[in-house]
Amino acid sequence: MRRYETIVISDPDLSEEDRDALFKKMKDLIDREDGFLVMFDEWGTQKLAYEIRKKIRGHYLRLDYCGTGKLVNELERSFRIDDRVLKYLTVLLERETDVESLKQETEVEEDSPSAEEPPAKEPPAKESPAEEPPTEEPPAEEPPPAEEPAGEEKSGEGSQEADDAGSESGEVEKKQEDTKEEDK
Repeated sequence: MRRYETIVISDPDLSEEDRDALFKKMKDLIDREDGFLVMFDEWGTQKLAYEIRKKIRGHYLRLDYCGTGKLVNELERSFRIDDRVLKYLTVLLERETDVESLKQETEVEEDSPSAEEPPAKEPPAKESPAEEPPTEEPPAEEPPPAEEPAGEEKSGEGSQEADDAGSESGEVEKKQEDTKEEDK
């Protein structure tokens, strides 16, 4: 079987009952065509990048599933027919997928979602100390550049830079004079 991902944008003005009926229809279609629904991810109502059917908002849904080309054709046919669906996009994720291993992975994820939440909260606490050292480093780096130009001036290189800067400003003055002459 192949693994697909479909993003569906439905009408945001639908009631919860209508939206649930639409989503149930999608799930039933996947089951009927011998597919396996890996993830049903509802993103909620979001602002659209551009107007679709005179709507500026849409209700987003992501379906991650395994199935055949026949299943994808049937899903997309039902999306085209249904006026509640504003837009959809299907992408092939994997050509060959082991459905049994996916079923086991989803069962493990469903059994231990609470175990995954505490580590997700700990990294932000670890990130804040990591952010503090970079703020300390830039002041340490700033004094050496201030010392380097002083050393360069002693060796005579700084005067060349001053000459270069002066020649650039001289060029600017010449260009300004030229434009004044053209204006006259």
